[in-house]
Amino acid sequence: MLAWLLIAGVNGVAQKALAQEYTDTGTTQAQESIDLNSSSLSPVNPMAQVTSVSQLKDVQPNDWAFQALQSLVERYGCIAGYPDSNYRGNRALTRYEFAAGVNACLDKVNELITTATSDLITREDLAILQKLQSEFAPELATLRGRVDSLETKTAEIEANQFSTTTKLSGLLIVGIQGRTSNRGDVNPRDGQKDTDDAGTNINVMSLAQLYLTSQITPRSYLFTGLLDGKGKTTPRFTNSVSRNDVLLGYEFPTDNLIVSDLNFHWLVTDKLAVMVGTEGVSMPAAFRGPNRVESAATGPLSYFAQRNPILNMGYGHGGIAIDWQFAKRASLQAIYTSYQPGNPGKGSGLFDGTTTTGVQLLLTPTDTLDLSLYYVNNYSSDGCLLTFVGDECLTTVNTTTGKSAPLQTNGVGATVTWQISPRISAGAWGGYTKSYIPGRSGNVETTNYMVFLNFPDLFAKGNLGGIYVGQPPKITSSNLPVGNNVPDFVNTGLGRAGGQPGTTTQIEAFYRFQLTDNISITPGIIHILEPGNTPDNDSVTIGILRSTFLF
Repeated sequence: MLAWLLIAGVNGVAQKALAQEYTDTGTTQAQESIDLNSSSLSPVNPMAQVTSVSQLKDVQPNDWAFQALQSLVERYGCIAGYPDSNYRGNRALTRYEFAAGVNACLDKVNELITTATSDLITREDLAILQKLQSEFAPELATLRGRVDSLETKTAEIEANQFSTTTKLSGLLIVGIQGRTSNRGDVNPRDGQKDTDDAGTNINVMSLAQLYLTSQITPRSYLFTGLLDGKGKTTPRFTNSVSRNDVLLGYEFPTDNLIVSDLNFHWLVTDKLAVMVGTEGVSMPAAFRGPNRVESAATGPLSYFAQRNPILNMGYGHGGIAIDWQFAKRASLQAIYTSYQPGNPGKGSGLFDGTTTTGVQLLLTPTDTLDLSLYYVNNYSSDGCLLTFVGDECLTTVNTTTGKSAPLQTNGVGATVTWQISPRISAGAWGGYTKSYIPGRSGNVETTNYMVFLNFPDLFAKGNLGGIYVGQPPKITSSNLPVGNNVPDFVNTGLGRAGGQPGTTTQIEAFYRFQLTDNISITPGIIHILEPGNTPDNDSVTIGILRSTFLF
């Protein structure tokens, strides 16, 4: 009988408590990306009281304790299992857990006695139970005291907790960087190195973000983000072409704390999710990234190495996005977003200012292969695509009006990643844009590409190495009306037709040391050939040490 109670005790009462744990909704940013298909806060339903030993999948008739379990189930009914219908009879237990199990069976025995079913209990059983109750009296008393203490602490936590429905998370990135002395051929671009790169001093950059994920219903939540950034890699060469050659993924200087995200997520069906909001509704947030290590906090160091710049186009703030999992290995994301949705002035607002419409088809033909195809349509009120990488401003500033002509842009691209082995993945992307000034002749074209290797768990589990080589967006052809073409405007100030004279190439290597689950340090180096797509510019080399704290 003692053996029966030993086996039954903990796996009766203690297991029920374990089955009541809650799972909550998780988000991953570091920015990083928001999961439109987040699960809701819902309790896991425990298994009903066992009425037959056959309900326990891991208990077999040839087990040494089978008859004991069968007797306790059929005679006393004080056996329960895990939610997956397993009993886990080989699990170790403490004396406190044993006392809890004995107490559960004693309660059942007392219930049987009071309901006049004493015929099911022998005098020997009662004698053994009384002996056990006496022997474990101190443990039972301690258990009751612990339960009372837990109830008091639980009441205190509920009275003072942050929120029953809101989860707080965040990150802090601190980076130290410095670059070599360089000279550039700028303004006018005439083959003479006449300008020093003024940003060569070592400096510190930081980015802090807080996230609040508030569950509204089991299938919806409100996501709020606060951001504060300090420091930058500028000043750099002083023309509009090369200003974005060195931009880090966490480089986001702000004057003060700002609201970076304010959007509502709704899982309409099991396969369709919607995001709508006034901040943070952008392609990087709404589109699933095929590069599985993409992250300004824990992935590549530069902004260019995060994703195809076409997916940054328009730098959306407010709008609406959908994510539709229409097949097991295929999904479709779409977005409409505005750069200044809250500004009612001319050339601003939800529909009149810089706006972006995009769609992405994401395919996973096998577990090791991801492929995304995307199309983006953007209207820029000032001719700048707001990708902040390479050639992003594609029309010149008129010296008389101080303004640049608007552009309508169509962009297409693709990204593919291949998990060669658990420790090596390879990938590449390419992109093309074609833009024109509404109502006028001519167009301007750009291209970009990147190839990369990622090395998960390099040298130690949790670490990550990466090598990225690519060409930032480059104007390959521009035949807009004279005076509007950027490459020749930088050369001569006339703005005649023509493309860039050189090609910028970026080489990046990094290695992330994962010190703990929440702390990592990433040293890396970025080398840039022909910055600003200018053959006579000196190469730029920048060294970075990034520290990331997640909570």
